Amino acid sequence: MADVTKNVSEVKMAEGGNDAELLKEKANTYFKEKDYDNAIKYYSEALEVNPTNAVYYSNRSLAYLRTECYGYALADATKALEIDKNYIKGYYRRATSNMALGKFKAALKDYETVVKVRPNDKDARMKYQECNKIVKQKAFERAIASDEIKKSVVDSLDIESMTIEDDYEGPQLEDGKVTLKFMKEMMDWFKAQKKLHRKCAYQILVQVKDVLSKLPSLVEITLKEKEKITICGDTHGQYYDLLNIFQLNGLPSETNPYLFNGDFVDRGSFSLEVILTLFGFKLLYPDNFFLLRGNHETDNMNQMYGFEGEVKAKYTAQMFQLFSEVFQWLPLAQCINSKVLVMHGGLFSEDGVTLDDLRKIDRNRQPPDSGRMTATLCSRTSDWINSVSCQFGPDVTERFLEQNKLDFIVRSHEVKAEGYEVTHSGKCITVFSAPNYCDQMGNKGAYIHLRGSDLKPEFHQFTAVPHPNVKPMAYANSLMQMGMM
Repeated sequence: MADVTKNVSEVKMAEGGNDAELLKEKANTYFKEKDYDNAIKYYSEALEVNPTNAVYYSNRSLAYLRTECYGYALADATKALEIDKNYIKGYYRRATSNMALGKFKAALKDYETVVKVRPNDKDARMKYQECNKIVKQKAFERAIASDEIKKSVVDSLDIESMTIEDDYEGPQLEDGKVTLKFMKEMMDWFKAQKKLHRKCAYQILVQVKDVLSKLPSLVEITLKEKEKITICGDTHGQYYDLLNIFQLNGLPSETNPYLFNGDFVDRGSFSLEVILTLFGFKLLYPDNFFLLRGNHETDNMNQMYGFEGEVKAKYTAQMFQLFSEVFQWLPLAQCINSKVLVMHGGLFSEDGVTLDDLRKIDRNRQPPDSGRMTATLCSRTSDWINSVSCQFGPDVTERFLEQNKLDFIVRSHEVKAEGYEVTHSGKCITVFSAPNYCDQMGNKGAYIHLRGSDLKPEFHQFTAVPHPNVKPMAYANSLMQMGMM
């Protein structure tokens, strides 16, 4: 009888294994089609059937990496190694996750493991060497920082003495001020792939830092009945798509206000053009043009995904340091008519957070590993009940809205095939404004109109437009260009 029971159990396990493999293959198909959300869904179902398969965890880890959910990618890679400590891909995945999270020492340890096991693997050795350089560079930077009180780049600048050469034919600020004429000329100049003079770039940065530093962490505005605002999501250095938004929806003005919801830079290779254009409009219309911080307005992301490299290539390391200072002053959230809350990431792993808590956040810093500030930049939506780590579900949204007497939230941070997505029974809206993200996702872009009369969201979709032949990630860290992500 015992043998019969054992045989039945083995048959059920075999059938379960076959079911899991079918689910994994379905997930693989979605992954190849770049439908990472469905890939994650079916890898998860495969793991429900067979929770002891390291490959399933590793595959889901890669899908999480593709959707920039690095915490989950790290957890899955770690789980894969707990199941099989000899599974080399698990070390690769965990190293990639740690790199994206700025945990370079941990990443180096995993690359070292791979190199020891595969001494002839050139790709692994290159990644190990590059990661080792970053670890040493960070140690050097810390040593320098500890030896002196950190001063603002602004204190070391003498903009007035910067000379604009006679052969420079590009736009210049008028008496040191941004004007509509300057903005139009600068956008055309950028469209022709020409570089703004460094003096003008520094003037914009110094002035916008002053403007942003006077704003609260939670900006609050009121739309009158006949007024509307346009909310855009991630633009990620896709300058020509930004120009298309303005072509479709009109240039920013006092009667055509905009809110750009973070992740202006990185990945796309025209990030400087995007951010200088947005900063210029912020100076031109400080009360009608709004910018919120995203998770890519941070040093670690900029180092890995291109913006730091782009600024250094087009200007100087000093200018990147000033950008870093400015990014730290970007507000974290915006409330419209006391009914709609906008932030880049989303809600919190804890209940009871109020708008007043957001007002009190000290944002002038790099985000910590966790907490309220980090959630506003990095949190992701889920269809599941309850928040888990950096995700929040419909019940969390419901409780937060009820406590703060809000109607719905608008956030960005995630690629959506249609450019937007409405979830949590209409109370959580995601908008993403970088169409055909990284020249490969095939998604639409979108922006939202909100009118003061009813605050009912109106969605407007658009497709990618041609751009010069400069590939995304052209300025990214070489580890990213080695096919890690």
